[in-house]
Amino acid sequence: MDDIRERLLDAILPHVAFEGWSEAAFRAAAAEAGIEPALARAACPRGAVDLAVAFHRRGDARMRELLAAMDLSGMRFRDRVAAAVRCRLEAAAGDREAVRRGAALFALPHLAPEGARLVWGTADAIWTALGDTSDDLNWYTKRATLSAVYAATVLYWLGDTSPDHAATWEFLDRRIADVMRIEEAKARLRANPTLARLTEGPARLAARIRRPPRMPDIPMPGSWGRR
Repeated sequence: MDDIRERLLDAILPHVAFEGWSEAAFRAAAAEAGIEPALARAACPRGAVDLAVAFHRRGDARMRELLAAMDLSGMRFRDRVAAAVRCRLEAAAGDREAVRRGAALFALPHLAPEGARLVWGTADAIWTALGDTSDDLNWYTKRATLSAVYAATVLYWLGDTSPDHAATWEFLDRRIADVMRIEEAKARLRANPTLARLTEGPARLAARIRRPPRMPDIPMPGSWGRR
């Protein structure tokens, strides 16, 4: 079934630019790939929606490959995160219209939760590839904050016409700088004895939170921490 799904995904991409992630595009892909309709439906019960999910996850896998081939050791951690987001977008640069159509698809109310899970999955893939080992509240907060940064950057990238997407990378740097300013403010709060005492109770509760054995269905709000 994985092989059939990959063949269908390769076949549907040229159609998505014109017909979106639609039933018509799915049927055309099955016909062009020489796959019986019933077998195509068995591999993708929701048709094009399942292929849109597979397309997103293919991009995550390609990002991991690109990151594995890079030497990030000399970078600040914030620059490693920026490099990872850039790799993720560059992994899909050849199918930008498919990304645009996917963003529209997963903005639909009944598919919005699925879209949120996919973005969360991308953030998780980035942090995991960068060696994050947190297993407490930071596991949630890093992924939630990066999900917001990634989603905003994708939308900016889709409308960016600057050479080599230079404006997108500047936008990404600004969003990461915003997050770091929040982290610096939190560090100052913790360093202030009076204010720190006010947060002792919530901090004790947060310390009891551990990462789940699987990806959560709903992203939780938070921040990256200062790793």
